[in-house]
Amino acid sequence: MLKGSCLCRAVTFEVTGPHGPIEVCHCVQCRKWTGHFFANIEVPRASVSVHGEEHLTWYHSSERVRRGFCATCGSTLFFDPLDKNTHKWIGIAMGALDTSTGAKTALHIFTAEKGDYYEIPANEEQHQL
Repeated sequence: MLKGSCLCRAVTFEVTGPHGPIEVCHCVQCRKWTGHFFANIEVPRASVSVHGEEHLTWYHSSERVRRGFCATCGSTLFFDPLDKNTHKWIGIAMGALDTSTGAKTALHIFTAEKGDYYEIPANEEQHQL
């Protein structure tokens, strides 16, 4: 089981199902949302239990995605595709996890938009879009 929380612990969550590898997004939206790139793992939507939902705020950053964060402390928590028929998963921010995952980074996306102040390891899979 994975457990996580926001900085102030107003929002906590548990994941009882399996999780995928770490995916890292370097798009401008993710960088502005997190202050850096966004590293997350995808988990089955049905395996996530959230406590303190009254403190969870969703920002619809496009017609296809909403981003969840704590309304109290601002912590980045969830990346949620809105098409629930196609996407049976939700992304969990790696920085919000309180337990170890054993996960490794498998993929970097939107690398064409990455910041100029860091490098992506050459041995990790990269996609410009």
